[in-house]
Amino acid sequence: MDRARRHRLFEVAVTPDWEGLRRCILREGEPTRVHHIELFLDQEIQDAVAERHGVWEDIDPADPFAPLRKEIALQSFLGYDYVRGNLEGMTFSYGVRTTEDTAGLARAGGRGFVDLHRGPIASWEDFEAYPWPVPAAASTAALEWYEEHLPEGMCVMAVGGFGHFAEGLSFLMGYETLCMALCEKRDLVEAIAKRITDFSVMYLRRVLQFDRVKLIWGSDDMGFRNGLLLGPDDTREFMLEGHKIMARMAHDAGRPYLLHSCGDLSSIMEDLIEEVRIDAKHSYEDTIQTPIQAKREYGDRMAILGGIDIDFLCRSTVDEVRCRVRETLEACQYGGGYCLGTGNSVANYIPLDNYLAMLDEGRRFLA
Repeated sequence: MDRARRHRLFEVAVTPDWEGLRRCILREGEPTRVHHIELFLDQEIQDAVAERHGVWEDIDPADPFAPLRKEIALQSFLGYDYVRGNLEGMTFSYGVRTTEDTAGLARAGGRGFVDLHRGPIASWEDFEAYPWPVPAAASTAALEWYEEHLPEGMCVMAVGGFGHFAEGLSFLMGYETLCMALCEKRDLVEAIAKRITDFSVMYLRRVLQFDRVKLIWGSDDMGFRNGLLLGPDDTREFMLEGHKIMARMAHDAGRPYLLHSCGDLSSIMEDLIEEVRIDAKHSYEDTIQTPIQAKREYGDRMAILGGIDIDFLCRSTVDEVRCRVRETLEACQYGGGYCLGTGNSVANYIPLDNYLAMLDEGRRFLA
C-alpha cells in the first residue's frame, strides 16, 4: 500500500478529548463525534500499525521512556482519547501452557493459555506457599511519567491489574478444581477470594492517587456463551462483591467504573447495574447479544462499549465491516452512551485492514 493511500485512510482528523469520552460514557449529552475504545491491542497489531504508518519513526529506542512515548503516539494516531496504565512489576503465577500461534501476525513463542484443570492452589498448603504479589512493592514509574508528559487531551485508563475476581479464582485453582472446591473446600475458596479482593483494593488505592487516571476499567470474564461459569449465587458472593468495592472506590474518587466480562451475563445484569453500579459494560458477541440489542435493553442505565463482533471482523470484507459499523452507529451513537470498538479486543488474528476500516468509518460517521 503506497504512502498516499495510507494517509487517506484517516483523512478525518481526530483530536484526543478524554472529557468528551467521559461524558459519552456517563451519557451526559450528545457526543460531538464517535469515541473509540478497546480493552487492549495485541502487541503484534500495534507493531504492524506502527510499521505500516511510520508511527514510531521519530521515537528514540534508547529513551528509557520510549515504550510510553510509543503508547501515546499509537493511541493518538488511531484516534483514542486515552492510554492504558497500571502498576508495574507484579505478576500472578498461573499454570500456563503454550501452543503454536497460527494467526496471520503470529506471536513469537506461541500462544499461551491457562490450564483450567488444576492451578497452583488446590490445598491449604498450596495457599500458604503461594507467592502472593504485594501492590505496595509495585512501581508507579509509568503513571508518574504520564502525570507530567501525557498530552492535555488524553487521560490514563486504569485497566489490567485489578478486579480479576472470577479469573483469579479459576486461574489460581483451575476451573475444574474450583467447581469441586465450592462443595468440598469452600473455606479455601473464600480465603483465596479474600486475598484477591485485598490485593485489588490495595492496587486500586495506589492507582487512584494519580490525577491523570480518569477511567477505571475492571476486567473479569464471568461467563461463557450460554451462561455464567459459576451459579448466580456463587458469582454474587465471590465476584460481584469484589466489583462492588471497585466501583465504590472509583465513584468515591469521581471516576466511572467500566466492566469487561465475556459470556452471557443476563442472569446477573440487574445486579451489575443496580448493585455493583457499573457505568458501562464491554464484551459482546453476536451469538449472545449484539451492541444494538444491549443498547435497546440497557442503554438508558449504562453505556455500551464496543461490540463489533470478533468473528465477523475476521471473516468479512472491508466493505462489510464499514457497513456493519455504520449500522451499529446509527442505532447506538445518538444520545451518548456508546463507544465504538471490537467485541472483545484487537487480537492478532483480526485482519489489520478490517480493524483500521472500523476505526476510519467511526471517524467519518459524524464528519
